[in-house]
Amino acid sequence: MSRLGILAINDEGFAFDPQSGESFTLNKTALCILKGLKDNKDIKEITAMITENFDISYEEEVEKDLSDFIEHLRIYQLIWG
Repeated sequence: MSRLGILAINDEGFAFDPQSGESFTLNKTALCILKGLKDNKDIKEITAMITENFDISYEEEVEKDLSDFIEHLRIYQLIWG
């Protein structure tokens, strides 16, 4: 299981990892992404959530930014694979 699976996230953008004791502050976009990942949504589904929730019409750019963000989650070992 990735650390993301045990991450406690509230609606105000505060995330806490009970395993490591680390906490994170998330902006609204990161909050949307992490909730989508926790709900096992794929890149296309999360991209749709972001474009819908934030009224963005550039899906390709959202997908690229989302991929970059996911890579940072891997670097911080919140997800792997």
